[in-house]
Amino acid sequence: MKMTPVRTWPIVLATSIVFVGCGGVSDLTKDRVARSETAVRQAQQNVGNAEQGALELQKARDHLDQARRALNDKKEEPAVRHAQQAELYAELAVARTQSASARRAAEELQASIRTLRQEAERGNPTATDMQ
Repeated sequence: MKMTPVRTWPIVLATSIVFVGCGGVSDLTKDRVARSETAVRQAQQNVGNAEQGALELQKARDHLDQARRALNDKKEEPAVRHAQQAELYAELAVARTQSASARRAAEELQASIRTLRQEAERGNPTATDMQ
């Protein structure tokens, strides 16, 4: 049975679509890398020049670069894995920065409380001082 060119065209088109789909990366992976780019950018804004979180932010950038390279090389699994790692390190960088800020605020509050207590003790004579 001989196939005419008109009948073979849909088969060729379907086969081409399958092969093109296999050679690329999914839109889901591209979206995952884009989300990690956003997370790293936001972490950079939150961390700024702070020392706390700087190491984690650098690791996030490194994983993001690896995710982009894997995406360009059409390697889906490494792209997803590095994008996830980039996002996690970005979150960790922000958490470390916020933790350090909260710790500093708590220390300042405790110092203020100590100062107030000392001033209060100086201002209130004890019962033995009055006798």
